[in-house]
Amino acid sequence: MSEPIKLIIWDLDDTFWRGTLSEGAVEAIADNLELVRATAARGIVHTIVSKNDFAAAEAKLVELGIRDLFVFPQISWQPKGPIIKELLAQMQLRAPNALFLDDNPINRAEAQYYNPQLQVADPVDLPIFAPQLLLSGKPDPGLTRLEQYKLLERQQQARAAYQDNLEFLRDSQVRIEFREGAAVQADLTRVEELINRSNQLNFTKKRVAKDELGASFTDAALRWGTVRVRDRFGDYGLVGVYCLNLSENRLEQLVFSCRILHLGVEQFTYAWLGFPALGVQGEVATELNGTDKPDWITLDLPGAEKDTGSTPTSAGVGSEGKAAGEQIPDKNRPKLRVLLKGGCDLGQLTPFLQAFAIDVQEEFNYVNEHQIPVHVEHTSLLRLTRELPPSEQQRLASKLPFLGEEAFSTNLWTAEVDALVYSPLMDYTQELYREKATDIVIPFGGYQNLLATDAATLAAKYVQRRFRGMNEDFLRLFKSEFEFGGQISPADFQANLRWLRSQLPAAIPIFFLNGAEIEVPGSAETGAAQRHAQMNQALAEFVASADNCFIIDVRDFIRTPADVTNNLRHYQRAHYRTLAQRLAEALGAWHGRQLPRSAWTDLRAQVASHLPSKLRNAWEKLQK
Repeated sequence: MSEPIKLIIWDLDDTFWRGTLSEGAVEAIADNLELVRATAARGIVHTIVSKNDFAAAEAKLVELGIRDLFVFPQISWQPKGPIIKELLAQMQLRAPNALFLDDNPINRAEAQYYNPQLQVADPVDLPIFAPQLLLSGKPDPGLTRLEQYKLLERQQQARAAYQDNLEFLRDSQVRIEFREGAAVQADLTRVEELINRSNQLNFTKKRVAKDELGASFTDAALRWGTVRVRDRFGDYGLVGVYCLNLSENRLEQLVFSCRILHLGVEQFTYAWLGFPALGVQGEVATELNGTDKPDWITLDLPGAEKDTGSTPTSAGVGSEGKAAGEQIPDKNRPKLRVLLKGGCDLGQLTPFLQAFAIDVQEEFNYVNEHQIPVHVEHTSLLRLTRELPPSEQQRLASKLPFLGEEAFSTNLWTAEVDALVYSPLMDYTQELYREKATDIVIPFGGYQNLLATDAATLAAKYVQRRFRGMNEDFLRLFKSEFEFGGQISPADFQANLRWLRSQLPAAIPIFFLNGAEIEVPGSAETGAAQRHAQMNQALAEFVASADNCFIIDVRDFIRTPADVTNNLRHYQRAHYRTLAQRLAEALGAWHGRQLPRSAWTDLRAQVASHLPSKLRNAWEKLQK
């Protein structure tokens, strides 16, 4: 191998297994199964590029007990060269560090044509170089490297559902934590690894010996720090290092792992440090500037509890250091447990709600195995999760790619919570389609009749969005077997809300988030404002007649087109803070007491917003 192998790309037929799947049974190759398991435990990542039917191939991999060790599988009938090129870009890896195994020399030649430095091999030669692969990398028994790529896979799948990258970043809930002092010394091994092994986001490229590095941590003239990142897809861990020469205000080290590429972490860090002098060495994947600070990133305080809804108390601050308005939570009083169900934009509420004594559980839309975003909050779909037999759920999930295997899964009926916060805006938006043979009604899309649109045109649109399975054949089949029902009627919506209320314990309150009623210039969703007004009225009538139900009215503060982003359902970031505060007030009123509020946590949640320059210095002092 000319360069270290970080990724192995497998063909399937007559490579990973013996035989051709589309022609009948295939035979597993035990040595290949063992090679994947053993090398994954040494940090080598595995993926698939195979001309096959995705569902059949995935089912076979599941049967072999090996599916979970592959990430970013590309199983289709498309040419392999371009797919591998795009795959490497998605995985943020260089072609020289990838090995493509395929029994067909034409496929290998094509792969190298599109990826000139890609390493390729005939699987018959595997016994020759397998021992070298088994000695590559370093021990990773916990499969941490694989988990990092699974996190990246989830992120990339979600990104594909957005046409606006900035909207994706704002919805991703990126959070950064900076650690300095003794905390850096504790991570000496990881810091040394980043500095000496990272290239794409290594701005200074000053390699160091481990013992010299450890000694420099105690140099008073140097300010060392580490960068940790997490978002709604998972925890990236320690992904960055900086070293600031204090006397010269110059960066001696600025290095990041490529796993956080395109999140804005490196620019945020550079801005947080005050844009010190930086001599960039060699090629880097990101160009930094001395003015911008990404406003979609939130700063976490070191040592604060993560992912639990916990709020910092006065411990470690001192009563004299408590922020104005801070209320210290009673540690003996349990937090309110709230299930937040709706569109993923509501994830922006969570960090603001965590400023109160609220433990937030989330259930939002997601990208399914066909790379199609699936909303799971429409009341019609909720009814199917309870009323449709599992066999029918499975049939529809397999038949309709815009559903997928998890579309009927929900925690709504089993979650141990004190309150439900529910956004029914998909009832306001999505269209209903009735299966002629069964009368089952399925929600999908919105403000468009798919059955009245040319199948070829629609399929081309879905290909552009990288949806799998939404081809012309499926769309024609869908048109023949389903009929268009339009958006749910206000009466049926109310009936479904009464059903929902009956399915939950009477003691659990439901807080409904209604919809804005403003015209959005240029919106493709014709009539949305009128539809929202109609459905808001239906929701208000239901709540007025139902027990333990309440409305959080967004119309109080979503009043102009400037208050929304790309459609009527997505609001500017600052308004989610207002919405969270209104919700916390309503929860407190229902609970019979004002909820404790942590001003520190609220401040952390705001830092990603546009911070006025006159407050920047004060904020930075709070971090020290």
